[in-house]
Amino acid sequence: MAFILAIASLFAATIPMIIYLIIIWWLDRNEREPFWLVSLTFFWGATGAIFLAIIGSLIFQIPLSILILSVADDNAGELVGLSGAVVTAPLVEEATKGIFLLLIAISKRFDGAVDGVVYGGAVGLGFGMTENFMYFLSYGTSPASWLYVVIIRTLFSAVMHCLATATLGAFIGYAKFKPTIFKLILVPAGYFIAVFLHFAWNISVSFESTSLLGFVFLIFYFFAIFAVFQLAIYFEGKSIHRELVDEAQTGVIPHDHLNFLPFVTKRNKRGWLHPAINQKDYVSTSITLALRKHQIRNISMSKQLTYQREIDNLRYRLQMMLYNAGLYKSQDPN
Repeated sequence: MAFILAIASLFAATIPMIIYLIIIWWLDRNEREPFWLVSLTFFWGATGAIFLAIIGSLIFQIPLSILILSVADDNAGELVGLSGAVVTAPLVEEATKGIFLLLIAISKRFDGAVDGVVYGGAVGLGFGMTENFMYFLSYGTSPASWLYVVIIRTLFSAVMHCLATATLGAFIGYAKFKPTIFKLILVPAGYFIAVFLHFAWNISVSFESTSLLGFVFLIFYFFAIFAVFQLAIYFEGKSIHRELVDEAQTGVIPHDHLNFLPFVTKRNKRGWLHPAINQKDYVSTSITLALRKHQIRNISMSKQLTYQREIDNLRYRLQMMLYNAGLYKSQDPN
């Protein structure tokens, strides 16, 4: 029976989170991140973030428990347990999940708020997967109780982890191309909003009288961050279109390609690009060029030379693709 419970818990913990991960990755329509890197981020959430959270929670909770026991007259044990869920867990877990985001943000692949949501969501889903597995094993005392825990944690608790760290990731992504003073404000702000979401969920479900409020709050937060994510994708798309118009005007790409490249629903269709050109490579190079052009306007002087070299290289690659297909020489640079 224990073996069957373990296998069922493993499938119930992993399959929904992997499905969620694929959906988040797919929603990044303008320039999807390498799935191996998104998966690596997911893996960090499932392993490294959990490991550090366990150690960090022990270190943080010990002095907090001593303080509570020294000042509480009644229900000290309950208060210690509650403090672990509503104080220690949000502060420590959001920090351990966020560490990897700060490292990935250094990479050029991390292009802004949209990527921050994707990578942050991946970390949160990985964390939620491992946490779910441990909960399923611990609280599956009967088929009915096991199923109840699986449904609640799959639809809400794990999603909370995803939303909280996606929020932090969005702030990190938005701050990446801002001056240092904004980074010092935006990144901590994202962290504390993630902590607040985590805290609000944990404290609401800690009491039967407030559980429904917690579910409603999380649902509203989900729709809010989904709307923000879609807006970020929309504005990213507008930036791509604006930069590619400039490239067409200077003769780097043909004008008629503007009818396809900036649009997610059109750029992967067949027939608009010369068959001698690798369409996937051409589209990816064009979108990356547009993003780097937009980003170079908002980075420090020390990084501009590196970005400009990449921009020049991307333009050269596009020109060579067109030239090798016999198209570039016919472009009007005016």
